[in-house]
Amino acid sequence: MDKFAVVLAAGQGTRMKSDLYKVLHPVCGKAMVQHVIDAVSAIDITQVVTVVGHGADSVKSVLGTKSNFVFQDAQLGTAHAVMKAEPLLSGKPGTTVVLCGDTPLIKVSTLENLLAVHMSNNASATVLTAIAPDPTGYGRIIRDTDGHVTKIVEHKDCDEGQLRVREFNTGIFCFDNQLLFETLKKVGNQNTQNEFYLTDVIEILQQENKTVTAFCTPDFDETLGVNDRVQLAQAERIMQCRINEQHMRNGVTITDPAATYIHANVVIGRDSLIRPGSVITGTTAIGENCIIGPNSEIHNCQIGNSVTIRQSTTFDSTIAHEAQVGPFAHIRPTSELGRGVKIGNFVEVKKATIDTNSKVSHLSYIGDAKIGRDVNIGCGTITVNYDGKSKFQTTIEDGSFVGCNANLIAPVVIGKNAIIAAGSTITSDVPADSLSIARARQVDKLGYAKKRK
Repeated sequence: MDKFAVVLAAGQGTRMKSDLYKVLHPVCGKAMVQHVIDAVSAIDITQVVTVVGHGADSVKSVLGTKSNFVFQDAQLGTAHAVMKAEPLLSGKPGTTVVLCGDTPLIKVSTLENLLAVHMSNNASATVLTAIAPDPTGYGRIIRDTDGHVTKIVEHKDCDEGQLRVREFNTGIFCFDNQLLFETLKKVGNQNTQNEFYLTDVIEILQQENKTVTAFCTPDFDETLGVNDRVQLAQAERIMQCRINEQHMRNGVTITDPAATYIHANVVIGRDSLIRPGSVITGTTAIGENCIIGPNSEIHNCQIGNSVTIRQSTTFDSTIAHEAQVGPFAHIRPTSELGRGVKIGNFVEVKKATIDTNSKVSHLSYIGDAKIGRDVNIGCGTITVNYDGKSKFQTTIEDGSFVGCNANLIAPVVIGKNAIIAAGSTITSDVPADSLSIARARQVDKLGYAKKRK
C-alpha cells in the first residue's frame, strides 16, 4: 500500500527573529526541513508534499525534486495547512504521515515504529507521543480508562486536570489517507486561537468509533520543535552528539566529542583520529588513518588516507594520500595537493596544483600555480600572481629547487630540475637544468661602520 508524507513548513517563525525562513535554519550543516524530508524519504514514501508559505521559493530551492509543494497563503492552523495537500492526495488509498518541518531530530527508526503500530492495529489514525519533564506549551494526550486515545487538547484549551498530563502530542501523525481528507472537512475553529487544529481530527475519528492508536517514543529529545535560537542551539547539540557517536561506532577516534563539530554529510574513514577543536563541515570526505587537528577547520574537502592536518584551515580542495598540512597552513579553494605533499607552517595555497612529494615547508604563498613532482619551495617564496588587474599562473616543473625568499613574477615557467638561487626575483622563464640568480650584487664598504661611530 502506498505511503504519503505531508510536511508542514508554512509558518513564518517570528520567534527566530531572522531574515532566514525558519525551517531553513541549519542544524549541523543541513536545513531543518531537509532533515525531516530525508527521514521520511528513508521509509519508502511514495509521494512527499511540503506545505509552504513564507519563503516558499527558498524552501523549493533547497528541497528541489525531493518534494511536491502546495501553498498556504493564510496561516489558519495545522488542519488548514494539511487541507492544502488535498488536490495532490485526496482519494488515494494508503497511509499518510504528517510531520512538522521544524523537527529536525526525528529518527527514521521512530517513523518506522509509528507506521508499524498504525498498520498492525489497522488504525484510522496513530499519534506519535512522548513524555515531557515539563509539558508546558504542548497539546496533551487524553486517554480513557482503558488507555485509548480519546482526544488531544492544546495547552491553551486545557483545564486544570488536563494540564497535569505529561504525555504530549509531538505533532507527528499517521492517518488513513482517504479518511484524513474526509474528516478534515468536519474540523471547526471553536477554540481560543480561532484556528483549525489537526488534532481535532483525532477526536472526530474517536466519536465516529474509528480506531485511534498512539506510539510513545522513549526519546523526548527527538520530538524537539525549533521555534527560537535557544531551541536551535539545543537541536544542534543533540544532533552533534548523534553524529559524533555514529562516527565513533564506525571506527573513528574522536578524542573529545564535546569539542568536535562535524556536519551531517561528512564521511570519515576508520582508524582516523579527530582531535579537539576541529570543525569539519559541508560534504567533506576523509579517508582512513588520518589525523585531523587539534583546532583544524575543513570544509568541502576530499582527503585521502593517512593524511595529517594540524591546526590548519582547508576549503574546497583535494588532498591526496599521505600528505601533511600544517601547523597554521591555509589551503584555499580549488587547490590540489598530491600524494606525500608537505605544506608547512604559515603557508598559504590558493588555486594551485602541487604534485607528488613536493614540499612547501614554511612561510610561503603559492597562488595560481602548477607545481610538479619532487619540487622544493624554500622559506619565504612567493608566486607573484596579481598585477592589480589580472591573475597569472606560475609553473614549476618536476625536480626543481626554489631557494628561500624568491619572488616568482607570473606568468613564468621554471623548467625541469632548475635551481632558483635564494633571494632572487624571477621575471623570465628559466630553462630546464639551469641555475638562475636574479639579485643585486653584494658590495662591502670596508671600515664604513667604524667610521660612522
